Amino acid sequence: MENQNPVPKVIPKVLVLRPPPVFRFFEPRYLDKFQFLKAWESPIPTEEFLETHAASVAAMLTSGFNRITADILRRLPSLRLIVTTSAGLDHIDLPECRRRGIAVASAGSIFSEDVADAAVGLLLDVLRRVTTADRYVRAGLWPLNGDYPLGTKLGGKRVGIIGLGNIGLEVAKRLEAFGCSISYTSRTKKASVSFPFYQTAIELAANCDILVICCMLTDQTRHMVNKEVLKALGKEGVVINIARGGVIDEKELVRCLVEGEIAGAGLDAYEREPEVPKELFTLDNVVLSPHCAVFTDEWLRNLCELLAANFEAFFSNKPLISPVAI
Repeated sequence: MENQNPVPKVIPKVLVLRPPPVFRFFEPRYLDKFQFLKAWESPIPTEEFLETHAASVAAMLTSGFNRITADILRRLPSLRLIVTTSAGLDHIDLPECRRRGIAVASAGSIFSEDVADAAVGLLLDVLRRVTTADRYVRAGLWPLNGDYPLGTKLGGKRVGIIGLGNIGLEVAKRLEAFGCSISYTSRTKKASVSFPFYQTAIELAANCDILVICCMLTDQTRHMVNKEVLKALGKEGVVINIARGGVIDEKELVRCLVEGEIAGAGLDAYEREPEVPKELFTLDNVVLSPHCAVFTDEWLRNLCELLAANFEAFFSNKPLISPVAI
């Protein structure tokens, strides 16, 4: 005789304190596989929400825009996994995760190519003045003022990359194709590449025309690009940042741009996002984008699949797909 009272399917719970940008695409695709506990929609304070679910939450979804502090982790004694939509990890208290045995999975290298494309796009825009030339035409200035001012050639430039990880390597590959010479600084010298290696960002800046920032934000890299580095880069130098805003001393960068101590910048990240220094808005030698270097249709699809695969592996007691060594 068939069982008239089948055991209901248990859907694993995933805590989401605030929705990552990808969440509005991710949630509808996987509602049948995961029960999302959405703290931001709860009428009760976050602390009470966490206390209510503390015993049942083993996994969390977050992003680089949400800080996961030791205090939050202490409120979740059953938590065993944090999956973040970012490659950077500065928003998560990793020492506390290590102490607690909480695993962390990241986006890994899934968007390295997309971010590298954006870095090259920003650089080309700064040097060739693409967006300012666009504004020049749209404002009707071409027939009034004549030809637009000259830009600068990318080929032959000396490019210094800060952080030769997955993204840095993709940037190097693209810029080599333009005829640029590549050098880098990183935590360690890479045996797999022949690019010149410099121990410090100051040494690198003194030997290049363009700095491309690709490193993670850590205590060691915070404000790595400071007054001394920008001075070493010089008046013809250009800074491209597709990493984290905190890697640059933003006040010094703004001052150098306003006073003409460097030639230009292409920025996708800022220290106090979404706030952007207003002094940059009027500078034609600065190209700004709203931390969207990863945003492509392909990235979205691949990231959703990776997030789901990590959760499925965790709840099935299988190895994570993109674990972070902490």
